[in-house]
Amino acid sequence: MNKRKIVNDPVYGFINIPTELIFDLIEHPYYQRLRRIKQLGMAEYVYPGALHTRFHHALGAMYLMNEALMTLRSRGHQISEAELEAAQIAILLHDVGHGPFSHVLESVILDKVPHEQISFLLMEELNRQLGGALTLAIQMFTGNYERKFFTQLISSQLDVDRMDYLNRDSFFTGVREGFIGADRILKMLDIVDNQLVVEQKGIYSIENFLTARRLMYWQVYLHKTSICAETMLIQIITRARELIRAGEDVFATPAFMIFLKKEVSLEDFTADKSYLEAFAEMDDYDIWACVKIWAKHPDKLLSNISKMLLDRNLFKIHISDAPIEASFLEKIQIDLLSNPSIQESDLPYLIIQGNTSNAAYVSGKQNINILTKDKRVLDIAEASDLPTIKALSNIVKKYYICWAKNVYLR
Repeated sequence: MNKRKIVNDPVYGFINIPTELIFDLIEHPYYQRLRRIKQLGMAEYVYPGALHTRFHHALGAMYLMNEALMTLRSRGHQISEAELEAAQIAILLHDVGHGPFSHVLESVILDKVPHEQISFLLMEELNRQLGGALTLAIQMFTGNYERKFFTQLISSQLDVDRMDYLNRDSFFTGVREGFIGADRILKMLDIVDNQLVVEQKGIYSIENFLTARRLMYWQVYLHKTSICAETMLIQIITRARELIRAGEDVFATPAFMIFLKKEVSLEDFTADKSYLEAFAEMDDYDIWACVKIWAKHPDKLLSNISKMLLDRNLFKIHISDAPIEASFLEKIQIDLLSNPSIQESDLPYLIIQGNTSNAAYVSGKQNINILTKDKRVLDIAEASDLPTIKALSNIVKKYYICWAKNVYLR
């Protein structure tokens, strides 16, 4: 069987599947599941074109990894074929541990288990199945490989993961401000003292990259309508879990039911392999199937919020630069309780407060380093002559409150 395939990607054109091992990993059910997990969660409620998946994204990141390493080879850095393959595998599988709706439900379905930990566990299982073929890739993924620039390309403030998702998410949402010109950044990469650096002539591309990231967060990833839809989905699952644990009859797919009945921790995953296998069966379709059925459940909170989400009858949302004032919250509570179908015990599901933050660049944390013409290595915030770069290092925090309107529960 010929395993040297070519994939036609809408962002980069043709992507080569470079080795038989990588082909086998793409064909594995763990990776194929990513076809059924959207990259941007609920962003399609704002941008109808945001239907691309983690499958697309990981392939694109693998392509950029190859481009980056080819550039470094052309500069005289020795990179073996084994290292080249391992780095591509590490980035190909970096998101394999994402659950349904990617980041949206990460803290709802699991008990403080980040998707990176699940990716690591799945990579270890694949390594066992493949007789140790992923050992080097896992070392790079976990930061335990001696050549640290490989790990920087996989996970840092200037990694191929971010480069791909900015370009890809910009493409599919139509938000052109997110386009970063990753090809130019990759051509400017070099290595100094085992650390990734960018040539000084690439500094403006890095500035554009950081600005694009800030814009994409507020225009796409943290768009108020996306936040609202995500909040509703979280409330739906929270209510379903409460009913299930109270002994109510609530439908769920078998894999999803495991995580609704029990708070599954990292210790549970490592102690009992069945949890990992159940997690690897779940995708967006499990959640949507449940929401469609829950829309007809006798519990009015569960059914009404489910139907509202399905019909895109979303909660209202108010976003503020300061914490939500108590008087504003009290007014919403009074308005809701004036509805005879709503009781005070319903309010936690109909009013939700939270906050969100965004920093495009954090100095001192996996710095983006610039190699100056006189061979000095400087943090981008120090090397750039633009005051906006320092501004992008500021963490911007916003507060929000979502609440139901025109809802009748009984």
